[in-house]
Order: sequence, then C-alpha cells, then structure tokens
Amino acid sequence: MIPVQHGLGGWVNSRSTLAKTIAIASVGLMLALAGCSSKKPAPVGDTNPNGSGIGENNSGPGGGTTNEDWEKGTVGRGGPLPDIHFGYNDYTISDQDGPVLKSNANWLQGHANARVQVEGFCDERGSEEYNIALGAKRAQSAKDYLVTLGISGDRISTISYGKELPLCTDHDESCWSQNRRDHFNVSKATQ
Repeated sequence: MIPVQHGLGGWVNSRSTLAKTIAIASVGLMLALAGCSSKKPAPVGDTNPNGSGIGENNSGPGGGTTNEDWEKGTVGRGGPLPDIHFGYNDYTISDQDGPVLKSNANWLQGHANARVQVEGFCDERGSEEYNIALGAKRAQSAKDYLVTLGISGDRISTISYGKELPLCTDHDESCWSQNRRDHFNVSKATQ
C-alpha cells in the first residue's frame, strides 16, 4: 500500500491510490510498446518491382529505382531526361529548371509511347516523414509543370523516396544540394 498524506492530518494507506498508480503505469507501458512496434517499410526493389516509396500509379515494367540501380551506383543518373534541383525545404520549380522541364516535355512529345515516373528526393536533414512528404510535393510540382506544357497526366506518375537513396552521402551543402532533386525515370507505356 502507498502511504498518502491527507491535509494537515497524518499518513494513511490508500488501496485506491495503489490501483490508480498501477493502472496509469500499465497504460503508459502499453502505449510505449505500441509505439515501438511500427512496421518497417519493405526494402527498395524487393517486393515492388517499381521501387519503394509513396507514389501514384505504376510506371510499368522497369519503372522506378531498384536495388540493382543502387548497387550499380546508377540511382538518379543517366536516362534521356535530366534532373531538376530544389532549394532547401522548397518544392517550387526554379527559373533555372523551367528550360529543363520544357526540354523534357519536348522529348516526351516526340516519344508518345514513353511514360515517366517523377522521383522526388530530399537531403538527409529532417525527419523521414517530413522528407517523404516534401519529396512527394517536389515530384508533384514537376508533374504539374509538365502537364501545363501539354504532356498527359496519365503518362506521368510520381513517387517520393524522401532522404533514402541519396546520390551523395557527404554531410555538407554541396552534397545536400545534389540530393534535393527530381529524377525522371522513363519507361515504355504498357498496353
């Protein structure tokens, strides 16, 4: 029993206080255990051939970044469409990236059977959840821009990798600026 002091009088033992204390401790323990049991995301490329992350639609066979790309060091490199980059905590298309997106739109107009998956990436700063959301906004900004240039939204899907799969792993601004990008992964349209 827990001794409890009532007002100016002496100490008394209270069974109800002990029961309340145990109940509060039990609830706290259950909440702590429930918070630790969150499910980890599947590794990139293991169960989803189009990569892992938050996205919309599928870009068809071969779309998305895979473990193979990561192991070869080809994540975000190459392809017919160049990447665009963003400022820190920003998802607006900069003046310097407008011409890049216009060039990408011209290429897509000339290749009507191609689909593109816009992959949004962030630097390592910020929480995983924040960066997934920011990467999704970046990918959606590029998609919206391409749609305004006449590319059908049905040919464009988006996915966010957040701070996963960085191009550069150093911990400085020159490296972080390389990781704040949209990569355009092209695949053939599926019939």
